[in-house]
Amino acid sequence: MTTSTQQNNGNVLLLTSVFGPFGVDDEYGEASNRMELFHNQVTREQGVFSYRFNHNSFGLYFLAENVRVPSTVLDFPSLDQFTEEIKKGYDYVGISFIVPNFAKAKKMTELIRQHAPNTKIILGGHGVSVPDLAQHISYDHSCRGDGIGFMRELFNEDPHEPVRHPLVPGSSAKQIMGVDLPLNTGIVVPGVGCANKCRFCATSHFFCEYTAFLPTGQDIFDVCCRYEDERGVTDFSIMDENFLKMKDRALELIALMEKHKRYFTFSIFSSAETLRELGELDLLIRLGVQFIWIGIESKKEVYLKNKGTDFTELFAQLKRRGIPVLASAILFLEHHDKETIHEDIEFAVSLKPDYLQFMELGPMPGTALHDDYRDKNLLLEDVPFKEQHGQDKIWFRHEHFTRDETAHYLRYAFKTDYKRNGASLMRIIETGLMGYEYTLYHADPLVRARAASYKPQAEKSRNMLYAASLLKENETTGEIITRVKPMFRRLFGPVTMKTRLLSTMVVGLALKEKALMKFTKNTKQPKMHRQLFNQGAEIQVPLVVEEPVTASRELSTPKVATAMEATN
Repeated sequence: MTTSTQQNNGNVLLLTSVFGPFGVDDEYGEASNRMELFHNQVTREQGVFSYRFNHNSFGLYFLAENVRVPSTVLDFPSLDQFTEEIKKGYDYVGISFIVPNFAKAKKMTELIRQHAPNTKIILGGHGVSVPDLAQHISYDHSCRGDGIGFMRELFNEDPHEPVRHPLVPGSSAKQIMGVDLPLNTGIVVPGVGCANKCRFCATSHFFCEYTAFLPTGQDIFDVCCRYEDERGVTDFSIMDENFLKMKDRALELIALMEKHKRYFTFSIFSSAETLRELGELDLLIRLGVQFIWIGIESKKEVYLKNKGTDFTELFAQLKRRGIPVLASAILFLEHHDKETIHEDIEFAVSLKPDYLQFMELGPMPGTALHDDYRDKNLLLEDVPFKEQHGQDKIWFRHEHFTRDETAHYLRYAFKTDYKRNGASLMRIIETGLMGYEYTLYHADPLVRARAASYKPQAEKSRNMLYAASLLKENETTGEIITRVKPMFRRLFGPVTMKTRLLSTMVVGLALKEKALMKFTKNTKQPKMHRQLFNQGAEIQVPLVVEEPVTASRELSTPKVATAMEATN
């Protein structure tokens, strides 16, 4: 490829998510697939108690941080905003998308060809796993798997250079019961991929084997310190499918935090087998784990990672230590019929996790499950991509369920959890209080040191009780409120005048939110974010105008870092 040295004009590379609006019924998407993780697939049937927030497309920021060309990240643009941006004359535009957003990505490529015909198009994210991609959409390059190495090779950079971790907000527009929550979390990505490689898992198939970009506890500690020093952030979402698999890395991180008295907190993913191998669960407290996502999948031991696990005891021990659990279960597995699916729903609900996700079995392109169902002629070829998201109807033939029945059973599962276990907000308040009390009086000073991590959130959550008692929709929520009131008095004393005033304000905000949910569609849209990287440097870039723009080309690169993978 011919190259030239040019002065940075800021318009070499545009990295973008797909366009909004999201979660609406139109030619590009469905109302049943919201751009809100919890409100879409965890607390979706909990009314005013549902969690409302968005997540940035952090993969785009990783790519921009790890190439030296002038780059612009455009996150959640409208179609008009995207169109105006591509008119600025970029050499390359990279679009990250997932399968349900295929139609949006296709529309964006059409606009690029129309308004910027000399611009090269790069496609990335799980959407590039769609079979025969080039027959459906116009592009010049596609990236499946490692994205940083791919982009570095494309721009004649060293693909083996160490990964630079960007500072990316963990979420935006956070609300619960109409109350705005602090935006004080960050994203940390220690690695991608998973050795377990469950046959349905799109991410583990996308990245193949596990690749660590932060292979040591020191690496993670340094990133966390940068967040705190530059942005005041000490709470992090760890985007790593099985973070504790590298036990020595976690132990080193614990030692560093305790040595330097810098106590960060983390939300993590883990498998049950990994927690068993960890041994003493108090290590999770010392590590600062304050949320853990575990795939229980099914009562039937169809996955080796869950073999021999007593989930009831495991979840109880985590709750006792103040660690909320998000359990995820899969519906419409091969062994499910009208009887066994109820058994699995009852099993998941009986575990009493703080949050419970039900997801339909989804044969996503690129997975072993997809290939198996394709070979067995089980895929429904006439179901458009926008309907293939797991929160409405299945897109394969099931021996015992129609597509309409699957939507009914999914909703029933969420409603059963809500009715039986109460509002997740109240569950985590109780769990947080238990954790504060557990650490406050623990014999080990290293565990006691973590009590300070629990106290602020536990204390503030008291302001939610009055509104929750007025707006509760089931008996279980009321029972939790009754249980936690004496815990608050024991740990924090009587209700203060400040708490009474704040509680009254929460009631007003919650009533407003409840009215919005009842009388409007209440679809919250993420705000567009535009960020510039590497502006002002003299660089060497490919002269893309010397190559035909119709060529389709794949680049193979070493697996050194994250891909163009986002949640949009």
